[in-house]
Amino acid sequence: MDQMQDKVVVITGGSDGIGKALVELYLNKGAKVATCARNYQKLYQLQSANTGKPLFIHATDVSKEIDCKGFIDAVIKEFGTIDILINNAGVSMRALVQDVDFDTIRRVMDINFWGTVYCTKFALDHIIKNKGTIVGVSSIAGYRGLPGRSGYSASKYAVNGWLEALRTELLVSGTNVMWVCPGFTSSNIRNAALNSKGESQGESPMDEGAMMSSEECAGHIANAIENRKRTLVLTFTGKRAVFMNKFFPALADKLVRKFFFKNNELVK
Repeated sequence: MDQMQDKVVVITGGSDGIGKALVELYLNKGAKVATCARNYQKLYQLQSANTGKPLFIHATDVSKEIDCKGFIDAVIKEFGTIDILINNAGVSMRALVQDVDFDTIRRVMDINFWGTVYCTKFALDHIIKNKGTIVGVSSIAGYRGLPGRSGYSASKYAVNGWLEALRTELLVSGTNVMWVCPGFTSSNIRNAALNSKGESQGESPMDEGAMMSSEECAGHIANAIENRKRTLVLTFTGKRAVFMNKFFPALADKLVRKFFFKNNELVK
């Protein structure tokens, strides 16, 4: 029997990409899964595709404290407890600092950072009681500031630091806290990325077909959770970026600049 049988796994942002892949993976492992997203129609389609499986859905905007409390309270009412919380909901952005509106950066921070804080805080007592796991789906942008993604990088640095502090606080509790950095993974996050005015850009500037699939990424995350890892950095490009930024930061500046710009224009 899989060790996840009847465990309660909560995944934010489960309607697309990595979140959706994680929902389906854990349902197949026999877990009871709860997920949320803003788009109820997509959640309903996900539930319909998994008829007969213990999947609980809840329309939630994780940038709102009251929504996060309502979601976690509803999960407890439905399943009675929480063993694993995967803070996956997130949004990216693509705009230069001199062009971007303050509200765009604020929106990215509210979803990526505060969404993680809210859901974790409301679920924390249950997870500690079960000696469970708290996960933040972060990004290489949380280790290396990326041009055109200033607000996104800030939010992911904040997630990493907050979870590292929480991990240290809970070190002797039996609760595991980890953050994972998928690198460039095929998902909807770039299509939904906000432009300088806070509107969805609607298309990805990256070659999605050349990236790791959401399903493969979800498998790596689940394996890291099972082995109670501290951190997980995926893809060769991601690991190289973290290494270069740590030991050769000035060179990393130039390489990152070259990767994201062409003819002095932001292209990725």
